[in-house]
Amino acid sequence: MDAEIRLCSSLSIFLFFLFFSLNIQHCVATDNISSGQSLSGNQTIVSKEGNFVLGFFTPGNSRNYYVGIWYKKIPVQTVIWVANRATPITNTSSAEFKISEDGKLVLLNSSKILLWSSNSTPSTNDSTIAVLLDTGNLVIRNGSSTTIWQSFDHPTDSVMPGELLGVNKITGEYQSVTSWKNPENPAPGPFALRMDPDESNQFVLLWNGSEIYWTSGIWNGQYFPVSPGTVESSLVNITFVDNKQRKYVMYTILDSSFICRITIDSSGLVGQWYWLNSTQKWQPFFIEPLARCDVYSLCGAFGICDLKSSNTCRCSYGFEPASLKEWEFNVWNSGCVRKTSLRCRNKSLAGGEGDRFLEMANMRLPDNPQNLTVGSAEDCEEACLNDCSCNAYAYVSGCSIWTGDLRNLQQLYDGDRGVGTLHLRLAASDFPASSSSHKLVKDLTPSVIGGILVILCVLFGLIWVSQRRKRARMAKQVEGSLIHFTYSDLQRVTKNFSEKLGGGGFGSVFKGTLIDSSEVAVKKLEGLRQGEKQFRTEVSTLAAIQHVNLVRLRGFCSKGSERLLVYEYMSGGSLDSHLFQNNSTVLDWKMRYQIILGIARGLAYLHEKCRECIIHCDIKPDNILLDKDFCAKVADFGMAKLIGRDFSRVLTTMRGTIGYLAPEWISGLPITSKVDVYSFGMMLFELISGNRNTMQPEDGSKIFYPSWAAKRIIEGDMFSLLDRRLNGAADIEELTRVCRVACWCIQDPEGHRPTMGQVVQILEGVLEVSMPPLPKALQLLTGDHSQIGNQLPSTEYKDPLDQSQDFYQ
Repeated sequence: MDAEIRLCSSLSIFLFFLFFSLNIQHCVATDNISSGQSLSGNQTIVSKEGNFVLGFFTPGNSRNYYVGIWYKKIPVQTVIWVANRATPITNTSSAEFKISEDGKLVLLNSSKILLWSSNSTPSTNDSTIAVLLDTGNLVIRNGSSTTIWQSFDHPTDSVMPGELLGVNKITGEYQSVTSWKNPENPAPGPFALRMDPDESNQFVLLWNGSEIYWTSGIWNGQYFPVSPGTVESSLVNITFVDNKQRKYVMYTILDSSFICRITIDSSGLVGQWYWLNSTQKWQPFFIEPLARCDVYSLCGAFGICDLKSSNTCRCSYGFEPASLKEWEFNVWNSGCVRKTSLRCRNKSLAGGEGDRFLEMANMRLPDNPQNLTVGSAEDCEEACLNDCSCNAYAYVSGCSIWTGDLRNLQQLYDGDRGVGTLHLRLAASDFPASSSSHKLVKDLTPSVIGGILVILCVLFGLIWVSQRRKRARMAKQVEGSLIHFTYSDLQRVTKNFSEKLGGGGFGSVFKGTLIDSSEVAVKKLEGLRQGEKQFRTEVSTLAAIQHVNLVRLRGFCSKGSERLLVYEYMSGGSLDSHLFQNNSTVLDWKMRYQIILGIARGLAYLHEKCRECIIHCDIKPDNILLDKDFCAKVADFGMAKLIGRDFSRVLTTMRGTIGYLAPEWISGLPITSKVDVYSFGMMLFELISGNRNTMQPEDGSKIFYPSWAAKRIIEGDMFSLLDRRLNGAADIEELTRVCRVACWCIQDPEGHRPTMGQVVQILEGVLEVSMPPLPKALQLLTGDHSQIGNQLPSTEYKDPLDQSQDFYQ
């Protein structure tokens, strides 16, 4: 018996150490990667003093993964270096970032194909290691501790304190800092910062490696004249070195508590930034060039830079953005493309007309024109028409034409230098009506023109009457703009508000059809306390917020006490109608999971990606709309900004709202974005089960469904929560993930709830979520007090990003 006991004890100890060793292998807790080790999945290494982290990350809403270095002590993930910036991977669980047999640092994908290599000096020494330093520098050292490669010699978009930026005179190699393509894609963009290639002692910004659009000024022994922002002797020290081997600049920080970096962003601006603890944000020390339109080809081919425009860049008539997604990020260098191909001089195609020229006044003319010797502006126009590759001409003390892409276009104003009139070639079908009329008038004889003027005088009164309708129609010609409707416009569009789609505490919604036959939903707001000017300001802010999972605002009306918002029409109806009406389409699990993920992405965008955090304050199935493809879109976002956050008036009129309120509303605590997280969690229970928060079981009693469901989740009985209409057809991993997220979201202390950005990462499978505790409020409802003391986390604040705590496994 004693022998058996000793055997069992030894076996238990063996299993314990085996389990412990497996977990140690899963988590790399050092500052280095040695031979035989590798990083995969969520594994990271941290610099010795905890300043920087190296591991896999995914930028923004991208589904691609990269190996990068970012600050650990800053809550906003700020990446300073990327290894595989041009070769992303889609699965990190079986990828490997490791030291190869020949001593190089390599990244292998799940198929063990080489995606990135340090290309460092080969080393067969088993002692070769990669170490992450507290400066943010990743170095490879051989057995004698000699550095054979370092990331500081291969910067991406950032220059760190202590990093050298210059030229190797022996090899002729320049170190460049290159922008990301856009905030979700770290691939090299078109903008770069480097030492001047003409060997002068200054730095330049270049587009496409050729066009210089900014210079720092020649080093004067103390600083660069055009960048006076870098002169702050109490914080930053700048060193300029020019010897036989190298010429470079390095800056160091004199105060260790001062966190600083220099970056070049996706729109071609270079800036020095420092972290301000009081605001928890990065603040600019300097940004160059000061005028954004000075960035060469900022708006890409055929894009127009206009400093007086709210969006900086726009497309001309007849053109549209080449990449709407990048333009949403305010990254415009993809430029504009024609809506209709040019026909050259052929007028016979489909009985149409040939190409025409749009007159664009007060423009900075493009670079590199071809100068022609002609006698007049008409001859210059004819010469361009005869050349099928000619895209524009100008006649300013001579004829200039441009072939190929037009870049660096800029709208100028009176008093600006270099003002000229550019004639842009368009297909006749893309021609704006006013310019077509101008062309027609120019071609007619003076006698016919006189007759037309008489007719126009007779018709002037009729034109004045129809002017409002014409303005609305013309406003729609500019894609993506916010339309200012008159009240009579919306009466006509909605047939005097005859077809009601629904209503709630914020007002009633009516269906309408615009002149172009597109359908819209018109919301008549009630209880609005704002004046017209403030209303217009808030509406303009909301119009700039566009995301695939947010209902798009198309226009507004403000007349007297009337305030109306015009949204895109969602033909799929509300999520509420699909979940709780028997005659509706049954949403299968795959569709429900995509809807959940879409809602989470929309809320994460409102909370974390907008200029200022927007809290919805009323998340529930009624406010989630579906398009024809069942893509979920969050509606009524920004109502807290328009109505104000005093919801006491509307709480009793919004069906179901009481069941989604976070404890903060009742206790009077400050309202943060975590109230949306709580409501989202409550709604998840309804999406999983197809039941309202308050349900009636077969025995006729009424129960609060989330409290019943949370206990089943703790017990691991997930399938008992699933909507019976699905007949158990659900992915168990996805179902478990959603159930646990729901229970974490409804925790009583807001600090225990995840952010919506973390929810997105969990739903996408980037992060693993642990078993949640049963919320205290739900335990009180169920009468189960036995586990309150040992299950509920501390009421002290808990950072969900802290991997040492139990939010994540």
